[in-house]
Amino acid sequence: MASHLLTQLRVRPGTAPDLTNRDTDETFGWDKVEAKAELEVVKQRLDALQVRLFAERTRSLLLVLQAADAAGKDGTIRSIFSGLNPAGVRVTSFKVPAGREVEQDYLWRVHAACPAKGEIGVFNRSHYEDVIVVRVHHIVPKAVWSKRYRHINEFERMLVDEGTTVVKCFLHVSEEEQRQRLQERIDNPEKRWKFRAGDLEDRAKWPAFQAAYADALTATSTSSAPWYVIPADRNWVRNLAVAKVLLDTLERLDPQLPAPDIGIEQITVV
Repeated sequence: MASHLLTQLRVRPGTAPDLTNRDTDETFGWDKVEAKAELEVVKQRLDALQVRLFAERTRSLLLVLQAADAAGKDGTIRSIFSGLNPAGVRVTSFKVPAGREVEQDYLWRVHAACPAKGEIGVFNRSHYEDVIVVRVHHIVPKAVWSKRYRHINEFERMLVDEGTTVVKCFLHVSEEEQRQRLQERIDNPEKRWKFRAGDLEDRAKWPAFQAAYADALTATSTSSAPWYVIPADRNWVRNLAVAKVLLDTLERLDPQLPAPDIGIEQITVV
């Protein structure tokens, strides 16, 4: 089942993700109660593998989360990584470049945030903003952003060659579900802080954003750094699907605990 699921979610290199025909409300036949229980089991396995990755300290894992507003990036991170050792997980949320970031190349701040050996790094938004947002809002001309697909592929290839496994998840939410979630933010005083006027401006450009996402996934889903399209209309499906992608990645890495010092088993602590 896991292998079939991952194949279904993965964007094969050289192919388009066909976002229009991917069901954002897909459940894969899962039951909500059972899926939430399974997520806890998966998290226990993730925790054990994270400990081994942290102890091994020779490789790292980078999870890139990209999505439209209100698709649930924060919720995904909170649901999957709560309970894991925070010393081994590094979450970076990329905002609009400011200060020195503006004066550097667009990958400068991204490279600096990549996980160290032994860490799991999580990008909440990422370098993909520089081929999506800048394109839709015409911040830079096509002659500039169109070259960045190649830059990104080469950058991620370098990370992989240097020991960082890169896995990328696009949280695919429907336009109607986004509308409901944005309205909920407005209506709920506890969530209004999440809403910004620019959300409505971006929402008005929904077709342009979807086209930009599709082109980015098509151009940058590679065998070494694949994209997975995660149905995100149901939070419990989204969380379990991303967790399963992570678990499969870590199991294939198969991190090992370092060998103990010779003779340590003979020591008695007094």
